[in-house]
Amino acid sequence: QVQLVESGGGSVQAGGSLRLSCRASTVRYSDLAMAWFRQAPGKIREGVANISPDSGTVTYADSVKGRFTISRDNSQNTLYLQMDSLKPEDSAMYYCAAVNGWVGRSLSDVLFDYWGQGTQVTVAS
Repeated sequence: QVQLVESGGGSVQAGGSLRLSCRASTVRYSDLAMAWFRQAPGKIREGVANISPDSGTVTYADSVKGRFTISRDNSQNTLYLQMDSLKPEDSAMYYCAAVNGWVGRSLSDVLFDYWGQGTQVTVAS
C-alpha cells in the first residue's frame, strides 16, 4: 500500500508561483511512476504532468507546458510540482497519484492506483 500526502497549496495572485510537494510512504518509491492531476469545481479531473520512476521522461498537459515543472527526489520519497506564471484557470484541487511501473506519457487518471487527499490552489485575478 502506498500513502500519498500533498502539501504546498494556497492562494496566490495571477502571475505568481507555488511549489507543491507530495510525500510517499513506501519503500518502493523508485519503482513508481508519479503524476499530478487537478480538478476544479464542476469539471472533470485532468492530468497535469507525469514523471517516470527514474525521472528520465516527463509529460505535460498542453495547458501547463512552459509554466509548470514536475520533478522527484527518490532519496526523499517526494514528488514536486513547481508552478510559475499562474493563471486563474489553474485554480483547482491538486492531487498526486502513483502507479507501479511506467504508464508512458499518458495522463489518464484510470491508470493510476494510489491517490493523495489533495491540496487546494487558488489563483486570484
